[in-house]
Amino acid sequence: MVPHFPGANPRERGSIKRDDSTGTATTPYQRSRTRPPGRQTVVAACCLVLSLSAGVLAAVPSADPAEAKPPDPAAKKKQLDAQLGQQKADLDDASDQLGKSVAAYNQAETKYQAVQVRYAAAQGQLAAAKAADAVAAGKLAAAEAALRTAVADVEAGEKLIAEKRAVAGRAVRSAYQQQNSLVGLSIALRGAAPADIATGMQIQRNVFGIQSNAITNLNNAQAELASRQVKVAAAEKASEAARAEAAATVQRVTELTKQVAADKAEAAAVAKVKLIAFKAAEKEKNTELAQYNSLLRERARVEQLLIARAKAEKAAAARRKAAAEKAEREKARKEHRPPRNIPDPGGSGGGRLAYPVSSYITSPYGMRFHPVLHYWKLHDGTDFRAPCGTPVRAAADGVVTDKYYNGGYGNRLFVSHGVMDGRSITTVYNHLSKYKAHVGERVRRGEIIAWSGTTGYSTGCHLHFMVYQDGNVVNPMKWL
Repeated sequence: MVPHFPGANPRERGSIKRDDSTGTATTPYQRSRTRPPGRQTVVAACCLVLSLSAGVLAAVPSADPAEAKPPDPAAKKKQLDAQLGQQKADLDDASDQLGKSVAAYNQAETKYQAVQVRYAAAQGQLAAAKAADAVAAGKLAAAEAALRTAVADVEAGEKLIAEKRAVAGRAVRSAYQQQNSLVGLSIALRGAAPADIATGMQIQRNVFGIQSNAITNLNNAQAELASRQVKVAAAEKASEAARAEAAATVQRVTELTKQVAADKAEAAAVAKVKLIAFKAAEKEKNTELAQYNSLLRERARVEQLLIARAKAEKAAAARRKAAAEKAEREKARKEHRPPRNIPDPGGSGGGRLAYPVSSYITSPYGMRFHPVLHYWKLHDGTDFRAPCGTPVRAAADGVVTDKYYNGGYGNRLFVSHGVMDGRSITTVYNHLSKYKAHVGERVRRGEIIAWSGTTGYSTGCHLHFMVYQDGNVVNPMKWL
């Protein structure tokens, strides 16, 4: 039933459980979803603890210490808990699904960055392993070349020794065969002339010199062969080490190649998950924004209607006052007395409204920063703790002017209290589970008019109480 507010289309009724206009109840009851406190909440809580600590220190009186009363720890804890809860209500101002989507995206982003770091590190290790493999291959090639050279040298040395041994053998056999004291004399007597004798003696010396040289050369060749054999052993050892190093680097390159491929595949998978989470977060963010814009349009529409109604009410009140003053003057003239003052309709001003529920405030009226949309928005009422089914009472005498469902505010009920202290006042009760009063009914202060709930864009049972002053939304605490 929408008799006074055209545009509150029942087709727009949704099942979204979130109050973007109201914030979140600090102590929700019968919540349809839960949400862990965000990182902003933790930071705000820490800042609040520090500020409260500073406040406690600053509050130490300068009077006689003996007269100072120690602070009550229980009361201080209760105050601190209330303020921490208030901080959470101010910051935790996004839908559950949006919070989950953003958290999922942030988790995927963190995991993706970790995989990317691991993938880059594996790539670096693979490049280093490939470089080490190239160095090891070079060392192996050099070691094998040195080994081949050493082996060739040994073979050449062994051949040379064989040749030297043959020469030395012939020289030794010749010397052995010619070993007697008459050899020199025989050579001397064979020649008739002195020149022949000299030639024979020279031949003898040459023969024995050749024998001595052959033996020396054989010894030198054997020593060189031993040296070359040592080099062969060293070259074989170096070659074996180079082979082991090359094999290790090849294995390392193989393992890192597999790891890089696995990390690359994981990075691709996480990137896909991140993209899905990002799209979900964007979708929820757009939904959140659409809901907020819908609430702005609803608030503006209601304000326009109530501004016009407030002007009419104030004009009617002025006419009634003028008529009452005229009647009073006429009566005073007939009674021959001065006319009495006629008070303004509605009586005396501030503090005229009663609390709609017997409870405490969980989220006050005021501006707050949206943690996901990243802009400041108005929380246009006062949230009261009210488990679903809590009786909601009229804040003052008045007439029920409207009741209807809105996708953001849920079930709403409007009560016009007329002109109070020169101001047209209308109270609005939101997220109701059930109505009791009907449109056009005159209600009394404290009378049950509905029951609390969590309809509309709300995360938990509570009452979002609003006050319109001359058609404009104001802080309800000015009138409570």
